[in-house]
Parts: sequence; C-alpha cells; structure tokens
Amino acid sequence: QVQLVESGGGSVQAGGSLRLSCAASGYTYTNDCIGWFRQAPGKEREGVAAIHLGDGSTIYADSVQGRFTISQDNAENTVYLQMNSLKPEDTAMYSCAADLAWSCTASLKTVVYNYWGQGTQVTVSS
Repeated sequence: QVQLVESGGGSVQAGGSLRLSCAASGYTYTNDCIGWFRQAPGKEREGVAAIHLGDGSTIYADSVQGRFTISQDNAENTVYLQMNSLKPEDTAMYSCAADLAWSCTASLKTVVYNYWGQGTQVTVSS
C-alpha cells in the first residue's frame, strides 16, 4: 500500500524558513516523480515543486523559484522541500504526491499524480 506522509509544517514569521518532509512507503522508490503542492483557503491547488527521483531533474513554480528547494534522500525514501524567505502568501496546506507511472516527468500538474499525502499546514505571518 502506497503511503505518503508529510511533516515539518508550522507557523513562522515572514522571512523565516521551514523544511517539509515527504516520507514514502509501500513501493519501490526509484524512477518515480514526487511533487509538492499547496492549497490556500478559497484557492485552487497549485504545484510548487517536483523532482524526478531517477535523474534528479526538478521544476519550480515561478512564485517560489530561488526561495524553495526540492531534494531527495533515497536512503530514507524521503523528499524534502526547503522553504526560505517565506512570505505570507506562502500560507497554505502543503501536500506531496507521487507519480508512479512507468515513465514520469517532474510536473506541477496535479492530474499526473496517482497518490497523495494528507498534508501539513504552513502559516506565515507578517
């Protein structure tokens, strides 16, 4: 059974940092793609960052480029999202998702992802 568990959310002031973790289990962690998404109240879910676990290629939303970094730890079956220079507009529920297709491309599109975690809340105050 595929499981994705997020952690690391919390409340910080603007300019602060947080590191989110997405721990995966229940499948072979090799050439899959993992994405981080966020959804603020009243807004649609949006892709933040994604990574291809095989070749390490990444993609970022323009709104987080240069502030957020996605990375992987294959030994721990975990993908991280380091978030620096946080802004109040980064406040949202953050979720990770896995694309376990035979061939995937790191993508910010929600439709390509098969499995989702429950999410972790990030709140940034001004």
